[in-house]
Amino acid sequence: MAMEALDALRSQFAVVYEQRGRPEGMALFVRHLSEGRLHCEAVVYFSPMASGMADASSSRPCARPSRGGLGLLAGAQEAWDVLF
Repeated sequence: MAMEALDALRSQFAVVYEQRGRPEGMALFVRHLSEGRLHCEAVVYFSPMASGMADASSSRPCARPSRGGLGLLAGAQEAWDVLF
């Protein structure tokens, strides 16, 4: 079920990303948390340049996530170097 939501978020990001000229510091990251449960929870982290999208999705601010277990959901690979 999370895959559909992640795909929709990735599509929305692609539009905004292109409109802004594909900035290296604009990205979405995802971490899957299972905590011993049968199903995992997908947590999406918006880079500061993508914060406008986060506002639209009723997300809340947080500290920079640790890099371990994090995957790039959308944006350029260079975002790793720019943001971490």
